[in-house]
Amino acid sequence: MKTYTNTGSKDTRSGFGDGLTELGRTNPDVVALCADLIGSLKMDKFIEENPERFFQIGIAEANMMGIAAGLTIGGKIPFTGTFANFSTGRVYDQIRQSIAYSDKNVKICASHAGLTLGEDGATHQILEDIGLMKMLPGMVVINPCDYNQTKAATIAIAEHHGPVYLRFGRPNVANFTPEDQTFEIGKAVHLQEGTDVTIVATGHLVWEALEAAKALNEKGISAEVINIHTIKPLDAKAIIDSVTKTKCIVTAEEHNHLGGLGESVARVLATNKPTPQEFIATNDTFGESGTPAQLMEKYGLNSDAIIKACEKVIKRK
Repeated sequence: MKTYTNTGSKDTRSGFGDGLTELGRTNPDVVALCADLIGSLKMDKFIEENPERFFQIGIAEANMMGIAAGLTIGGKIPFTGTFANFSTGRVYDQIRQSIAYSDKNVKICASHAGLTLGEDGATHQILEDIGLMKMLPGMVVINPCDYNQTKAATIAIAEHHGPVYLRFGRPNVANFTPEDQTFEIGKAVHLQEGTDVTIVATGHLVWEALEAAKALNEKGISAEVINIHTIKPLDAKAIIDSVTKTKCIVTAEEHNHLGGLGESVARVLATNKPTPQEFIATNDTFGESGTPAQLMEKYGLNSDAIIKACEKVIKRK
């Protein structure tokens, strides 16, 4: 069984900030916009090095999306930055009309996603953003798992022409993917080979899936673990190939079970290879205040929950 090492817990939002800084040094067309959350989005270094390529919009997120769309007309590649809740729910009309419908080359970069926003509570913990964004025609949706992958994804999306939603988080999480990785949009990453059950995870749940696979292995259960960093376009082939071998699957995400990764996977299976599936996700609920660890445990978004789901789905084969 392959093992992965946590090289030091880091927040994924810093991966975005460092990726943006690197883009500032290598791609003169990249510009950044922020809605009064520079520190939270780790945009300080980019601003320090490229003050003329940064626009502080203030607490006016809808205006930020409209300005970003306009900047693309002049050939710029705008990266917008604010919390995930304000990057999607607050500005959905502007994204739909001015960015997605017009196929504008805007990169919507959203921090503090999911329950792990923690103590800020339910009003800020958006758990429906993946569903909102994946339903927009032409929108790419990316949810990387750690600091290194978030940095690589930030750099990679500058080369993709078209709107992108990049989702990342606030807390320190395990940093275990390669520092020198090549990020390929729409290409799943096989982390662990297995024969008894497939675990497909995204974002913060990828490390939890690896921890679950380790515990399952000690019980004599062989789990295959796949990191789905790109939810749209989804790597359907990777999913179908895996369940052809394991005959069952568990999906894991820090998102509502309605509209997220799990539903996208279920559609792939329903139309290609019907397979028993269990969902690790929030159960059609808002969040609440608490530490990230407390909330992930209460809402069943951790390795223990994944282990139980795997044992359950194996019995359904």
